[in-house]
Amino acid sequence: MRIEVEKRQRWMAVLARARCDELERAWDNLAIQPQFDWLRRPETGLVLVRGRAGGTGALFNLGEVTMTRCAVRLADGMTGFAFVLGRDQRHAQLAAVFDALLQGTDDSASGVLRFVTEFGIAQSARREIKSRKAASTKVHFFAMARGISPE
Repeated sequence: MRIEVEKRQRWMAVLARARCDELERAWDNLAIQPQFDWLRRPETGLVLVRGRAGGTGALFNLGEVTMTRCAVRLADGMTGFAFVLGRDQRHAQLAAVFDALLQGTDDSASGVLRFVTEFGIAQSARREIKSRKAASTKVHFFAMARGISPE
C-alpha cells in the first residue's frame, strides 16, 4: 500500500511540474480522451510557502504563492486530484485527469505512465542545466589568517 502512495506522489509531482504544453500534447496523443465529471472545478488561491535558513536551519515563512487545485471523477469511478503552482486552470485540469487515468489498470494508464516518465526525464534534464549554470557562478570565499610577517 505504501509503495502505491509513493508512486502516486511521484507522478503527481511530475504532473504538477510539467509544462502545460507538454500535458496538452499528451492529451492530444491519448487514444481515447476520457469523459469526466468535476468534483471541484479548477480554483486558484494563495498558499504559504515555508523555507529553511541555509536549507537545513530553522523554518521561516517565505511568502505566499498562487496555486490552482482541481478534482475530477472519470466515468469508471477513478478520482484524480491536482495542485499546481500558478493560475493555469487547464494545467490543473489535465494533471487531475492524468492522475485519475494513472490509477486505472487498462492500457490508457500505461500510455499515460509513458508520458509521465518522459516528463520526469525532461524535468531532470532542465534541473541539471539550472544546477550547472548556478554552480558556474558560485563564489568561493576564504579567510586569511592574520599574523606577523616572517621578516
